[in-house]
Amino acid sequence: MIRAAALAALLMTGPVAAQDLTLPASARQISDRTSPLDSYDLPTGPYANGSVPAETREGRVERYTWRLQAGSSTTLQLLAPLRDQIEAQGYKILFECDARVCGGFDFRFGTEVVPTPDMYVAIQDYRFLSATKGPVALSLLVSRNPPDGYVQMIRVTPQDAPDPDPVVVEQAVEGSVGVLEALATTGHVILDDLHFPTGEVALGEGPFDSLTLLAGYLTANPNTRLALVGHTDDTGALQANIAVSKSRAEAVRTRLIDAHGVAPDRIEAQGVGYLSPLTSNATPEGRDLNRRVEAVLLVN
Repeated sequence: MIRAAALAALLMTGPVAAQDLTLPASARQISDRTSPLDSYDLPTGPYANGSVPAETREGRVERYTWRLQAGSSTTLQLLAPLRDQIEAQGYKILFECDARVCGGFDFRFGTEVVPTPDMYVAIQDYRFLSATKGPVALSLLVSRNPPDGYVQMIRVTPQDAPDPDPVVVEQAVEGSVGVLEALATTGHVILDDLHFPTGEVALGEGPFDSLTLLAGYLTANPNTRLALVGHTDDTGALQANIAVSKSRAEAVRTRLIDAHGVAPDRIEAQGVGYLSPLTSNATPEGRDLNRRVEAVLLVN
């Protein structure tokens, strides 16, 4: 598990492995309201005909809220990395909306929200999603009150399902040096969970933990930008390799924008071909290591 100056919320949904929900480094848990047996009306659509359509779920109901430094980040930029993470863990998104589509005031007051000051919801500036994984139901609500952002998570586990692990807030770095710690310490980091075969520029479906962490870092640090730099092995001519390496960096940039909601002006893509190898290209293993994309920290 990678935990680098970030919050890991460990959510057990039965006998499967725990889900890692990584929030930006600035996030602080504000409240934990857990009921061993309660009910929650899980919204399944926007406000219509005088009410919010919902499915009533019964069981152990956990209600958590966090506050974080949002800066100029939009609610989509706050929500997208969290959505990617729960989908990667097998949750199926039932319904998702922004304030306008949800129903603004009517949706906000037609669904359950942890009271202020533990949770703040701007009527015109929030996003919501509901999801399920087997018998477990989960919702996320994100809003802003600049410079702060707020996240609410409600999870319902039926009584006949195995008890989930409690949410654990952690900030330690475990195992290898984390992506975010390396970026902050050295100013650059290799995105080593990405892989490009010789001559290819397409990025796989993922999910890629490094991109989720980078998106969260940019959200938490609004005065920073990233340069994505592509590298190749030494197969082929230099100019062709420079073009390939830049295309790989562009593929990563596009993924951060499209899938994680990062603003285009926060990231740029460059390529240097085979001019900066990590190791010798004399072996297949060396060539594989040299085909990479690095993130370089740029401070405004």
